[in-house]
Amino acid sequence: MHSLTPKSPNKPLYKYQQSLPKLPVPTLQETIPKYLKSVKAVVSPAEFEKTQAVAREFLTAGGVGETLQKRLEERAKTEKTSWLYEWWNDWSYMGYRDPVVVYVSYFFVFRDEVRRQWRNPARRAAALATAALEFRRLTVEEDLEPEMAKSGALSMDQYQWMFNSCRIPAIPSDTTRVVDPAQNNEILVIRKNKFFTFNTLHADGTQLSTAEIAAQIENIYGLAGDKPAAPIGVLTAENRDLWTKQREELVKSPKNREALDAIERAAFVICLDDTSPVTRNEASRACWHGDGRNRFFDKPLQFIVFENGKAGFLGEHSMMDGTPTSRLCDWVLDNLSRDKINHGSTTVSPSLPAPRQLEFEVTATTTSNIKSAEANFDKLIGEHSLNVQAYTVHGKDLIKKFKASPDAYAQMAIQLAYYKMHGVSRPTYESAQTRKFAFGRTETCRTVSEESVAWVKAMEDPDVPVLKKAELGRKALAAHVAYMADAVENKGVDRHLLGLKLSLQKGEAVPSLFTDPAFEYSKHWYLSTSQLTSEYFDGYGWGEVVPDGYGIAYMIKERSLHFNVGCRNEMHGERMHHFLHAALDDMRFMFEAELAASGAGSAPAKAKL
Repeated sequence: MHSLTPKSPNKPLYKYQQSLPKLPVPTLQETIPKYLKSVKAVVSPAEFEKTQAVAREFLTAGGVGETLQKRLEERAKTEKTSWLYEWWNDWSYMGYRDPVVVYVSYFFVFRDEVRRQWRNPARRAAALATAALEFRRLTVEEDLEPEMAKSGALSMDQYQWMFNSCRIPAIPSDTTRVVDPAQNNEILVIRKNKFFTFNTLHADGTQLSTAEIAAQIENIYGLAGDKPAAPIGVLTAENRDLWTKQREELVKSPKNREALDAIERAAFVICLDDTSPVTRNEASRACWHGDGRNRFFDKPLQFIVFENGKAGFLGEHSMMDGTPTSRLCDWVLDNLSRDKINHGSTTVSPSLPAPRQLEFEVTATTTSNIKSAEANFDKLIGEHSLNVQAYTVHGKDLIKKFKASPDAYAQMAIQLAYYKMHGVSRPTYESAQTRKFAFGRTETCRTVSEESVAWVKAMEDPDVPVLKKAELGRKALAAHVAYMADAVENKGVDRHLLGLKLSLQKGEAVPSLFTDPAFEYSKHWYLSTSQLTSEYFDGYGWGEVVPDGYGIAYMIKERSLHFNVGCRNEMHGERMHHFLHAALDDMRFMFEAELAASGAGSAPAKAKL
């Protein structure tokens, strides 16, 4: 792990890192009432009475709650990172055994390149590579400015895992390998399931120009030919225990060990796919998972370029959340768009070493493993649907005129859409960033509140006047904003309750608070949601976290709202797609009516809720 101290006083990347406060431990008196309020919104009165009783028991003076709280506070004093860091990384990611695709990995679809000279796939890939290498240089040399929020600097610790890194399968919990970027300047290119690397530096230490990188990529297109190789990469789409054992079989061969070493050490990956997606749905699915063969899902950074010049990104989630990689991709696309990237000379050196193809020895056992992995992957993907709701009626522009929080507005649209479809409000997760603290990652913002439940019911009741609906909508928005404000301070409930539960010692009885059915139900995330926004993205998403739920990633752009709905087929994502549009229409009409009634806007539309 990087020391996270600046190399010199003028290096900005980690300049605030040592002064960031440690992740706080909330008090029981903060967490338990907030927990009860969140549970009350999603269970019956009888169930809530039981939860209240076990909560009172947990809070008994001198009882188990106080004991666990003291242990957690002691851990917070002694951990070098945070009391949560190691637990969260293992519990949520490294110890997770299901495939990373479709459940953990996330994708971005890039906006189409409008300049004709960059639409050629080799040139598009080369331009993306040059810009990514510049971002890498800024990161490695610590010249990248730290991310800032209204409250101050954010923890930059996740950036140490961005480049030259790889997730390594292991039982019972995976690990991460990261190597010195200064000594490892090769990038990995995958084409026709074949792996190639080339050095991005000349012998004199200067970086290859964009034209030279394009020449290397063109060379790879030729070397790969038309016939796909045995797809070693599909093994990384397997259950983690299976992949661990399959990797052990692979590395019995020195040649395979050398090939995997080169893959793991590479700065990042460029996947040259042989498909040409056109629609948002097609491009999103291609970036989310593709055919599963032309990937190496354990690498944290995979840029994907298609035959028609479309492009996107796939991220492995374990050591980085979406915000650092979103910044990377947005920076790359923004600087390319504004011609701020130095592409170097258009003359290609005649002495460029040819790209190196990584060779694998594929035994009968590995062939069998690959066939099994392909079958498992194809079955998993066949069970899933993806639908993109690109709502272009308005975006942040109109929401701001309504004097509403754009994020809370989008969350309420999701709540209303779910209620329209299912007739009930159920537990919902929104990711809240806690990086204002050293080694902070996320806390859960529990979206469903008594206020949101009252509002969605009113919205579907034709007898409730529109201005009353708007009044209830304001209360729902305010409740969400208040919970999110607590969550970014690490004062939600989920991380604290997890820490308390993990503070139990071997052989100790599990407190009734944690065996109460409402405890598990209230964190069964029927809706797993998160926002990342870039005007350069045309898609962003991931899959559901429970079989009967939806993964809904969304972007709030200036003039549009994008929602990506990922779920199992039986959950009818196409209907959720439909109801999201309907919910947004209803909300627009409601707030326009409120605006008109206040005399601050034009007359509302004549449509009725």
